[in-house]
Amino acid sequence: MTTRILGVSEASLRLAKQLISEGEVVAFHTETVYGLGADARSDKAVRHIFELKGRPQNNPLIAHVHKDFDISSLVDVIPAYAKKLAKAFLPGPLTMVYPSTGKVSPLVSCGLQTLAVRVPSSPTAQAFLRAVDVPIAAPSANVSKHISPVTARHVFEDFEGRIPLILDGGRCEGGIESTVLDCTGETPQILRAGLVTQEMIASVAGSCGVYIPKQGEQPKSPGMAYKHYAPKCRTAFFAPEELEKARALYLEEEQKGGTPCFFCEEETARHLAGCRVLDLGSTGEEMANRLYELLHRGEEEATLLIGICPKERGGVYEGVLNRLTRAFGRE
Repeated sequence: MTTRILGVSEASLRLAKQLISEGEVVAFHTETVYGLGADARSDKAVRHIFELKGRPQNNPLIAHVHKDFDISSLVDVIPAYAKKLAKAFLPGPLTMVYPSTGKVSPLVSCGLQTLAVRVPSSPTAQAFLRAVDVPIAAPSANVSKHISPVTARHVFEDFEGRIPLILDGGRCEGGIESTVLDCTGETPQILRAGLVTQEMIASVAGSCGVYIPKQGEQPKSPGMAYKHYAPKCRTAFFAPEELEKARALYLEEEQKGGTPCFFCEEETARHLAGCRVLDLGSTGEEMANRLYELLHRGEEEATLLIGICPKERGGVYEGVLNRLTRAFGRE
């Protein structure tokens, strides 16, 4: 199979629609990361997503729709607070979980009685979703446990010859996956932190909790797996106060002939003159924007990637920390 990378045009959208109708998988740009999409109504198409990624069968997917799609055909009981949140944040990087009407393949939700729905704001995603006009099940377009893709090239590196089409919308500016919000209860609960923060949600809904998964429980949301978003090179992870210990490991790797590299926020990078450093920036938004692109660079350039945990700052930082600790195998 030849994998084509095409920008959005009438021709590429016609091709995407044809491929989706034939049960194929199409990768597409969103404002967060690239998605690996197939017809959410088809067991065969959804199963193909899991096979391509090597994704665990108990890790649910998200159904993506365009902004004018009537989600009442897919979900049951939309609370008043969820309608307010949709008005405030959609289209955008917020996935909302509702009771399902069972109109999509049960494989999408991995047997759960709920459905996660997202309305991306990316013009590429909207054009694709409007062209196909069916709910598209899509996880991030990377092999399971690998770094999420923020460019078409990242997708191509994982799936060359395995998928027919990547709809290229350029670099994803959000940088980390959407916030996933459980809207099945009296108040919303965050299942996965992201670009829409707990404070932002509470300001609209009145309150917002954070779900703490129980040990051994089936994931209620994507991104709850332990080792996730991980580079292929060796990694180590240190707290900010362990910088001297991290330096010692850096020097040890150099002495062995390796290529170590630090992975840290801007403030920490200032104390690492003369060392290879991938600088995440200083704000939560900067860190989210740079995280996956720098993890991809790290696995290409380093034999050992040494992460230094950024200092706590709230907001989008919570989503960054969630991905960072999983990428370095620390959660």
